Amino acid sequence: MGTYDVDRHPRVGVLLEGLRAAGDEVVEANAPLPLDTAGRVRMLQQPWRLPLLALQLAGCWWSVVRRARGAAAAGAPDAVLVGYLGHFDVHLARLLFPRRGGTPIVLDHLVSAAGTAADRGLSRGARVRRRLLEAIDAAALARADLVVVDTPEHLAALPENARERAVVVPVGAPQAWFDAGRGHEVADAGPLRVVFAGLFPPLQGTPAIGAALGGLAADPVDVTMIGSGQDLEECRRLAAGNPRVTWLGWVPAAELPGVVAGHDVALGIFGTTPKALAVVPTKVYQGAAAGCVVVTSDTPPQRAALDGAAVLVPPGDPAALAGALRGLAADRDRVGELAARARARSEVRFRPGAVVAGLRRRLLG
Repeated sequence: MGTYDVDRHPRVGVLLEGLRAAGDEVVEANAPLPLDTAGRVRMLQQPWRLPLLALQLAGCWWSVVRRARGAAAAGAPDAVLVGYLGHFDVHLARLLFPRRGGTPIVLDHLVSAAGTAADRGLSRGARVRRRLLEAIDAAALARADLVVVDTPEHLAALPENARERAVVVPVGAPQAWFDAGRGHEVADAGPLRVVFAGLFPPLQGTPAIGAALGGLAADPVDVTMIGSGQDLEECRRLAAGNPRVTWLGWVPAAELPGVVAGHDVALGIFGTTPKALAVVPTKVYQGAAAGCVVVTSDTPPQRAALDGAAVLVPPGDPAALAGALRGLAADRDRVGELAARARARSEVRFRPGAVVAGLRRRLLG
């Protein structure tokens, strides 16, 4: 249950697909809140906008409550999973399913409010606001019986009283990405086809991508950059000298897997913020499932997830990224080998059913 949006936040969709694939009966009580991650954090930074957030949230919650009560009419659920960005939704879940009823509340705590604000540079010099965001995180964690995070690094960052109630569940990729990657073939001639799709926050390190692309103008590397956001203009400025870069505002969620699968290489993230060093981003799982070579930053969680099935470069290093792409363009056999490795690893570890295995063990244990 919650106000999540599966198109904006594929993580929730992976959990739903995985639970259903495992044979669980899943009923949704969902009414998407029309705000993305940045919008929700910005609301919390600007107190005068909170009444608008409360109004929007109340409207969504009305629908969520009706659907949740309808689903529970046949009997109390075995568990309630509150979807990603559920910092407020978890309080509603706890109200509807109090602890005395015995139904565990599971909070998908993929991102913290305070951590996201810090990563995007939205909480600098605002001590009171930081404390507010930290209090929102703490209150959400306190309402949950089980807390879901995506990496061991994020588990270690939880407050001590929440760690023993936490389980690591990788982000994974929706089935649509595996379908798009079926039969994917790496081009053995012509330019190397590279794609990036994202929202351009600091975590993704897109200025480093832009600087790398600026140095590849004379190389046989065609690049498609998809999305918009905070660092887009800086990225475009740094890549301006390369005519082989195509910029797309966005691609509908249903079409994106096919678009990415039409490329040889999928770019991950290259940021240097604390959050960037602690995540394995959705786009990495998706790129591997789509049959692409994944090129991303060399960080402990990404190294552990990909384990020789990707090209890893130092975070925030445009020269290393440009060199990696140049090397792949010159060695198509290596491109084919890495793409096959990524796809094989994703089949075993990144499918929805595999992703939720740890969560189900904790719930059934």
